[in-house]
Amino acid sequence: MKKLIPLTLMYAGLMMAAGGSQVFTGVITDTMCGGDHKAMGAANDAKCVRDCVKMDKRYKYALYDGKNVYTLSDQAAPEKFAAAKVKVTGTLSGKTIQVEKIEAAK
Repeated sequence: MKKLIPLTLMYAGLMMAAGGSQVFTGVITDTMCGGDHKAMGAANDAKCVRDCVKMDKRYKYALYDGKNVYTLSDQAAPEKFAAAKVKVTGTLSGKTIQVEKIEAAK
């Protein structure tokens, strides 16, 4: 029993650490198009992203990391980064990033 308590506490600590802030790198997109805007026929990707989000309340700003599309909790800040590569600092909860900060990536 004495060995079980430290192992349980260690496991709980690891689980809490895994849920902390992370930095995600990718491109600001929308939940409708994801990583491919060609089907929309927009003049450029940034216009497509902004238009899709404004067109329908179901579509949100998101981050595409090359494999996954993550919805962003902050729906104001991503607009100026539409179709740009960014670093998003935040906490992942399912397929949503709880945004703490968004900044341009180099």
